[in-house]
Amino acid sequence: MDIRQLSYFIEVSKQMSFSKAAEQLRVSQPSLSKMVKNLEDELGAILFDRTTKKMQLTDAGKVVIVQAQEIMKLIQNLSSELSDVMKIKKGSIKIGIPPVIGSLFFPKLVSDFQLLYPNIEIELVEEGAKIIEKFAEEGSVDVGISLLPVDEDLFEVYPFASSELKLIVYPEHRLANSNQVSLFELKDEHFILLREEFALHDLIFKTCIQAGFEPTISFESSQWDFIGEMVANRLGVSIFPEALCQKLESSRIRTISIVNPGIPWNLALMWPKNKYLSYVSKEFIHFFSNSFQNETNL
Repeated sequence: MDIRQLSYFIEVSKQMSFSKAAEQLRVSQPSLSKMVKNLEDELGAILFDRTTKKMQLTDAGKVVIVQAQEIMKLIQNLSSELSDVMKIKKGSIKIGIPPVIGSLFFPKLVSDFQLLYPNIEIELVEEGAKIIEKFAEEGSVDVGISLLPVDEDLFEVYPFASSELKLIVYPEHRLANSNQVSLFELKDEHFILLREEFALHDLIFKTCIQAGFEPTISFESSQWDFIGEMVANRLGVSIFPEALCQKLESSRIRTISIVNPGIPWNLALMWPKNKYLSYVSKEFIHFFSNSFQNETNL
């Protein structure tokens, strides 16, 4: 049984005439009769009573016509909904965002995307970049923001922002009036960092090792604003992206450039390589890249 058989059967039952149905369907009457006969053979039941003056549905035919019409409605709904999905009128997307990054630009970007596609369901998953990479590989999120570098054998990436990390200290700190500081000068400091699941933690730790010392980590947190408060209360120093430094109270926090070496902070939108991407995900990637045509300095 196929869709064409059902559509032909429905038209014959509507016209109660093979000749009229053939005319409407623009097929030959013998072809139409053969198609209906094949359907009857497959079902093992006579669908039309052809012995009366006016052709009519048999009891079996009355059962089949109800179900055939329901099937055709489902097919039409499927086509309509598939069209909506392909035209991005409906669907859903899960986006992984590290908390450090999300507060900088994502509220407006998500709002703008939602205005364009009001029927798209957007779920934001807030985790550290390393966890987001894991989620993206597993398919738990469709796309995510991560700190470069990432494994480009596993992910496609769209770099979109570049900045430098800065040292933050409390106003009475010995370095508070410095314009810049070499990383090695921080070897005796007590650091307050994001937790290990955040890529920023690894970046800072590894760069300190490369500079010749292992950083002493006094506290860890998943909240950048809480870290800022701890620094302001003289519990240690931290290293933040410049854009986050600008969100801190300048009266309570001093921001200092790091040199020899500086620590770059490069961000990218990433998604799994060689895996199916939904229409919504493709459109979000396109929308995102258009929003960041030129590399953004954060």
